[in-house]
Order: sequence, then structure tokens, then C-alpha cells
Amino acid sequence: MGVAILQAETLNLPERFAVKLRGKKVELIEDGDTITIKPVQFAIDEAYGMFEGSSFGTEEFLKQKRMDKELEYGN
Repeated sequence: MGVAILQAETLNLPERFAVKLRGKKVELIEDGDTITIKPVQFAIDEAYGMFEGSSFGTEEFLKQKRMDKELEYGN
């Protein structure tokens, strides 16, 4: 098992796969005679944009942190 960055000049893949994987980190999984190429998913990348369109933004976060601090320290 290993992680690599695929670029068009390093591995000849059918165009539909090469376009989808180009520049991404992938995991190579070997199982006997079979090698599977699987994109590596990072939790932070998957979470990006999850609050888009909601009312929870930076200002709401800072407000919540101030309230937490007041409750903890009684300020």
C-alpha cells in the first residue's frame, strides 16, 4: 500500500480516469494480482463547505466562544 500523486506523465490511464485523478493523492492497494487505485479522502477536505448557506459563520462562532468563556470564568 502506498500514496502517490498521479500526473499524466507517470501513469497511462484511460482519459476518463486520468482526468478524474490528476493531481490527487491516491492509495494503491495490492491484493494478489489486483491493484486498486483509490483516492485518499481527508476529513478536513470532506468537511469543507458543510456550513455553507447556514447562519453559523465566523461571527456566530466567536459569539459562542465568548459565551463559553463567560460561563467558564464568570466574566
